[in-house]
Amino acid sequence: MKAVLLAVLLFLAVAPAAVSQGAPPQGSADKPYVMEFYYKVHWGQQKEFLDLFLKNHFPLLQKIAESGRILALKIETPANHMTEDSRWDYRVTITYKNSTVATTANPDEEALIKKLYPDQATYQHEEQRRFEILLAHWDLPVSDITPIKK
Repeated sequence: MKAVLLAVLLFLAVAPAAVSQGAPPQGSADKPYVMEFYYKVHWGQQKEFLDLFLKNHFPLLQKIAESGRILALKIETPANHMTEDSRWDYRVTITYKNSTVATTANPDEEALIKKLYPDQATYQHEEQRRFEILLAHWDLPVSDITPIKK
């Protein structure tokens, strides 16, 4: 019972600070919305991951961009090494038309996948492999807070 009471008190003490921190909002719903997607791959399998990504996911993102849901798309890799804890191998930055488009399912995605990849068995197998060789993957909404020049 004491442990439960202590946990509740600790939560009440920490909750306001946790809520007040975090990234500033990205702006209004009609403004572009930027997300960064990070991929950390098992050592030695970076090329395999990138090959699968470029074969099976990048063309889908390009088709979505053609529809206007995505305004900009960029794939990057770090030029220098990092510590293992902070290491990431690939960053995909996507600028969506707005926050609604970024945070809701694309109703056309399944049809696009079937059209782009008629051999669904191979597509599914390769996508499964792409995720098998990942150590970590995280998505990060980012906000540009650069002051406007006066």
